[in-house]
Amino acid sequence: MIESQRHSYHLVDPSPWPISGSLGALATTVGGVMYMHPFQGGATLLSLGLIFILYTMFVWWRDVLRESTLEGHHTKAVQLGPRYGSILFIVSEVMFLFAFFWASSHSSLAPTVEIGGIWPPKGIGVLDPREIPFLNTPILPSSGAAVTWAHHAILAGKEKRAVYALVATVSLALVSTGFQGMEYYQAPSTISDSIYGSTFFSATGFHGFHVIIGTLFLIICGIRQYLGHLTKEHHVGFEAAAWYWHFVDVVRLFPFVSIYWWGGI
Repeated sequence: MIESQRHSYHLVDPSPWPISGSLGALATTVGGVMYMHPFQGGATLLSLGLIFILYTMFVWWRDVLRESTLEGHHTKAVQLGPRYGSILFIVSEVMFLFAFFWASSHSSLAPTVEIGGIWPPKGIGVLDPREIPFLNTPILPSSGAAVTWAHHAILAGKEKRAVYALVATVSLALVSTGFQGMEYYQAPSTISDSIYGSTFFSATGFHGFHVIIGTLFLIICGIRQYLGHLTKEHHVGFEAAAWYWHFVDVVRLFPFVSIYWWGGI
């Protein structure tokens, strides 16, 4: 059948995973509402929905990897789709995080009389930007340099060096996440402390969540590189992870300036 194909596109086979993912999302949504209101069985339905979604993610991505590595369906033309999709996804994430930074900037540049007309609000303790926040800020850009090293190693066909670079990237990412955990543990305020706490923990928390997602993405890429899935001609998954990671490490500079430094002076 592959020999008779006269185009370079991949017409996927029928798959049960879209409908299973939809059912898992439905169970998660209904279970979450039931759990928060508290209806009997809500926690059980929520847990089952999440498990179903995670299982669907695993088997669906497993099939995609088989199609790309073992069956060779991901031609140059097919690879354009994931690349464009990754770029659009990152653009949407930029807009998502921009909304939280805008909320913080709006509240800090024009503080209302309800919070004393000053920023940070009167009576709210803040973190010293010269301590852990300053120490944590260069770590993510450094990990971005490490993931670029891994990319160049893949392009040069140096598999072991690429694995070492990805290990370095993931290690720096874990250190950064650990430092953010220390920040939250030592923070003199909480998310319920006026508009400052809401904007601070929302913006930095969602950025930290993106760091965790990117770390998992890079761990999977490291495992695939170790198993020999990535080659210099075919490494779209790694490219998507690297682009996402560069977005994460560059964004770190914005909360440091607009939230930690501006909010801590």
